Amino acid sequence: MGKKGKKEKKGRGAEKTAAKMEKKVSKRSRKEEEDLEALIAHFQTLDAKKTQIVETPCSPPSPRLNASLSAHPEKDELILFGGEYFNGQKTFLYNDLYTYNIRKDTWTRVEIPNPPPRRCAHQTVVVPQCGGQLWIFGGEFASPNGEQFYHYKDLWVLHLATKTWEQVRSPGGPSGRSGHRMVAWKRQLILFGGFHESTRDYIYYNDVYAFNLDTFTWSKLSPSGTGPTPRSGCQMSTTPQGGIIIYGGYSKQRVKKDVDKGTQHADMFLLKFEEEREGRWVWTRINPSGAKPTPRSGFSVAVAPNHQTLLFGGVCDEEEEESLEGDFLNDLHFYDATKNRWFAGQLKRPKSEKRKHRRATKVEPEGAKKAEWEGTSTQAPLEVVREVVTEDGTVVTIKQLLSAPGPAGQPPLEEDDSPEEAGSPVVEPCPRSNAMLAVKHGHLYLYGGMFEAGDRQVTLSDLYCLDLHRMDEWTALVEADPETQEWLEETDSEDSGAGEGAEGREEDEDSSEEDSEPQHPLVMPGEQFADYLPRTEEYWVSLAQDDAGPDAKEKRVLKVAQATAKAFFEASAGAARLGQE
Repeated sequence: MGKKGKKEKKGRGAEKTAAKMEKKVSKRSRKEEEDLEALIAHFQTLDAKKTQIVETPCSPPSPRLNASLSAHPEKDELILFGGEYFNGQKTFLYNDLYTYNIRKDTWTRVEIPNPPPRRCAHQTVVVPQCGGQLWIFGGEFASPNGEQFYHYKDLWVLHLATKTWEQVRSPGGPSGRSGHRMVAWKRQLILFGGFHESTRDYIYYNDVYAFNLDTFTWSKLSPSGTGPTPRSGCQMSTTPQGGIIIYGGYSKQRVKKDVDKGTQHADMFLLKFEEEREGRWVWTRINPSGAKPTPRSGFSVAVAPNHQTLLFGGVCDEEEEESLEGDFLNDLHFYDATKNRWFAGQLKRPKSEKRKHRRATKVEPEGAKKAEWEGTSTQAPLEVVREVVTEDGTVVTIKQLLSAPGPAGQPPLEEDDSPEEAGSPVVEPCPRSNAMLAVKHGHLYLYGGMFEAGDRQVTLSDLYCLDLHRMDEWTALVEADPETQEWLEETDSEDSGAGEGAEGREEDEDSSEEDSEPQHPLVMPGEQFADYLPRTEEYWVSLAQDDAGPDAKEKRVLKVAQATAKAFFEASAGAARLGQE
């Protein structure tokens, strides 16, 4: 009796500590959020000028990560919304909406009046009623310098049949956050976890909320049992038996002043609704068998056929006290909730019609001159090491693990296979984190994401497809060359200039003037102005606002921004044509 009371008291103490921390974070972050609210309101004013639905065929969307990719419940379409992009100097947030027609292999930019504000790291859930609805909760907005954050706690629905946005205002919902997870369960949206960050503080959540799709009301759930510790970026999926699985995720805690320690979780929990226990929710920790994924963060999740959960990629951080290095991954894993078992997603080589004789032949992957094969023992994974050369000449090594498909660690080849076939390039997504996944008609679609090359963040805009029934090969639907992506070196601030001393001040005046010239967002190869402007509009508006002053009218600022962007675009396009001639 005494022990039980002590345990309950300890639990209440932990709740009080978490409540105090949340209040502390909320108080400190309020000021910076007020600053960002003005910028968000400015962009919403610009969005309010759009009064008609405009659908424009376009090239594939610009590079981004932490967007959402959803499958249309009735059409052969994928829906891409939001996301972020960092070019080395500025952070860009998006609220643009694209659809990808799977059968026609075409992209369309869809402008709908009164959309949600720009955001990333939000969550979307598609439900089939009323011609399809896309529900969006939360996410974050960042200042252009990436140092201040605003976390949303709003709920939106896109009515797919009528192409209209609606903000659903209902009290009692989750606090502002990003990195949370949300799934559809019966006639409810169930939301778990996430985090809230300000300049100096942060807090991770492990609370659970339910939104009723019939009554449009929020309720906070209080499951019994021991559940997951606070975290963001976890796997959340439903099971055929009606439960909800939580796996992995990331969190960090402060170990001393200005030093944080991150944790890549690898535990799994089952959240189950038990009607026989007066309709209570219950947490249970489970230990699946099979080939479990290595601990990682930034992985992507989708629901595969037969209600299996698919996990792709991510990054495995090797964290020292003062530094952080990561190995980016591109492996596939499947979790079967019925068997409570993990399976490695191994690709099968296409079978030849001629199967008379076989012989084992070593096959080298794409970029064989730069790659090294290691660990070719029986059933051991193969480690491929790629070297990527960035624009500044930095050579970065990217490791990836390929599961051995055969007993000898090598795929068998036909005797009649030609050397060209044996050495054909392997088509697959490069290792990455924070990519977008969606499944439609048994096919997995993967878009974008990012990896790091030295001090440079490479944001991707490629699109790949994999038949999950055949599991034979990836198909590249949109290819992108990361080396053509703009990357602007950080400009020296006044503080850094003061720290350089006399040497920094004695630089040549001409070079100082040249360095002070603004580096505008580059035009991507083959990009049209209709795509360039939405991608870079935030930058040009900010530039025009600075030139015009605080008293300038928004309409005039917008006109100047668009005119300046068009002039730069045309000049860049003209220079590119001259370079080709």
